[in-house]
Amino acid sequence: MKAMLLSLMLLGAAPPGAAPSSLPPEALGAPPVVDASPTAWSCTIDTLRAGKECVFEAEVPPAGAPNADVENANIKLLQDASRALCTEAVSNARDGQPDAKLVTVCERKYAAVVGRCGIEGGTPVVDSKGRFSPAARACYRALSTVLQDVQLMATVASSCCECAARSQCPGHGEACYADVSRQQAGPAALACLDERCHDACSMMLPSSASLPRPAPARGSQRTGSASL
Repeated sequence: MKAMLLSLMLLGAAPPGAAPSSLPPEALGAPPVVDASPTAWSCTIDTLRAGKECVFEAEVPPAGAPNADVENANIKLLQDASRALCTEAVSNARDGQPDAKLVTVCERKYAAVVGRCGIEGGTPVVDSKGRFSPAARACYRALSTVLQDVQLMATVASSCCECAARSQCPGHGEACYADVSRQQAGPAALACLDERCHDACSMMLPSSASLPRPAPARGSQRTGSASL
């Protein structure tokens, strides 16, 4: 018993830091190892693509004076990402079927946002690990909103607007995607979509009773003066 107590006392008197150095990395007493890779919560292109909530934890230098080279690099990075995201969003929502016109709409919407996302070149938008910086928070949210809008258009309006373009309905083209997905198509467009594209547009058309009907031709109207 005395020998055991003596051994414990000698271990307790060992120089600090001597024992941990001999422990394997997986031992409980080993020094902590820092993992600097992005966490599952970091805001990245992947979280933007998936629409996940995330944390802005990039490691970037403090914002400095505006720098044209940094700003151009920020904009180019976001433009390259937007092309891939637009194509993927439209294709995934349509089960692999492309819609070149909607991709163009998406890229134009992204370009309008990306043009305001350079952060004036004061700091990089993302760090070396692909994590969005806290200064890019508003930019990230704006990009996410565009992507969600385009995913909605691809899901509910794409097939309808393709038919509208083939049928030359009023309001066809790029404006059709926003109008149909928001149910803001005009009376003439609705009447044409119901008549020529009913199957493709049925999900977004109002009830038949609410659809506008063309007014009768003036020549077919009768007056009551002949019966007097």
